[in-house]
Amino acid sequence: MTRLKKHLIVAAVIVAGFAAALGSYLLLAPEERNSGGLDVQPAAQAMPVRDNSHRLTRPAQSELTVVEFLDFECEACGAAYPMVEKLREEYGDRVTFIARYFPMPGHRNGELAARTAEAAAQQGKFEQMYTKLFTTQKQWGESQEWKQDVFRGYAKELGLDMARFDAALADPEVAGRVETDQRDGLGLGVRGTPTFFVDGRMIDTPRSYEQFKTRIDDRLSG
Repeated sequence: MTRLKKHLIVAAVIVAGFAAALGSYLLLAPEERNSGGLDVQPAAQAMPVRDNSHRLTRPAQSELTVVEFLDFECEACGAAYPMVEKLREEYGDRVTFIARYFPMPGHRNGELAARTAEAAAQQGKFEQMYTKLFTTQKQWGESQEWKQDVFRGYAKELGLDMARFDAALADPEVAGRVETDQRDGLGLGVRGTPTFFVDGRMIDTPRSYEQFKTRIDDRLSG
């Protein structure tokens, strides 16, 4: 094998590896979105929050709204989860925290996990499933195997009516509910997860609890 041919092979491997990693965090062009996420178009009138958006806190008098577009299989979302939980605990009586679905291309079970959470929501257990999916992410995430049986196990653990759960999981309206969130996200400029909006404005993803806390404190005081 010539030296030039060896260099070309090495370069191809490096490029392929970079492309695979990038695909885990950034959305592909619309015509290329054919795996692991929903092939949808941006909403014409995108909204950070809708009436049916899942609220993780419901303060009597909300002073601020924090929206996260998330993918349950996204490792960065999993890393942000403890930070969001700590903020919810501290500010839940003043700030409305909202979770919206945004399954990413390349994640085999990201869209299925979103439908699982939505199916649980139909039985009043969205927050419980949201917590379960993130706290177990390392057990099922980044797998090329279909994890529906695993998610059904979570539904059983939460005491859901399994006939209703299975029906919801296969319901096109449930898939459409996930798609609505993603369409809004695309229309608002979301290109990766997690992406946060504070009172309707996208912010740079905070790198720490302290940084996010400072941003919230500044908005609450200002």
